[in-house]
Amino acid sequence: MTCNVGGVERPIRMGIGVVAILIGLFAGLSTGMAGAALAVGAILLLTGAVGFCPLFMLFGISTCSLGAGAKK
Repeated sequence: MTCNVGGVERPIRMGIGVVAILIGLFAGLSTGMAGAALAVGAILLLTGAVGFCPLFMLFGISTCSLGAGAKK
């Protein structure tokens, strides 16, 4: 997998992912909304941690610096 999520975006994704997971667990939402918040949070946390987003690859987007596109 090549890096396509980089720079400031990675910690932002991870932070929003953690917040979404906490909302899904503790906000008292309905089951469907809590599940959606947990799924979105997990996806954001994972893509931020790994530095790769399949949707970015599909659309040809990359926020990595030019030298950071090496395989991980």
